Amino acid sequence: MDQPHVHFTIDPQYGFVAAPTDRFPAHLAHWYLVREQFVPVLEAPGLYQLTHQHQDGLRRTRQAVHDLRRRWTVHADDVLNAAPHPAPSALTAHRSQAARAAATSSPQYVQSPGAPHLGTAPPESSLAGTAGCDT
Repeated sequence: MDQPHVHFTIDPQYGFVAAPTDRFPAHLAHWYLVREQFVPVLEAPGLYQLTHQHQDGLRRTRQAVHDLRRRWTVHADDVLNAAPHPAPSALTAHRSQAARAAATSSPQYVQSPGAPHLGTAPPESSLAGTAGCDT
């Protein structure tokens, strides 16, 4: 595995933090992390802290991990990795399959070219002599 460009973790003192490595040029690390709402920690050079951590900090940090992984190698604590999407349940898969089947026409019931379509009214000429018949 490649050496990461940045580490994300939860620090007991600073909360959600990011620490760029030597592989990540300092000016780029600063630019990206500030845009992900991380600010430099003055007491700990090379460490960036998430702003307003009480406002959905876990989700915002996970989003930062996801965003930076589009271009950079990122290491994050397990809790900060984006939660995997749950596998679809058997019922959901069955309903999806049934919906696809219902949306397609069956080759078993191929309609002959001259046959009327279902739901169409019979021709008027066949009803012409039946109205008002008293027999």
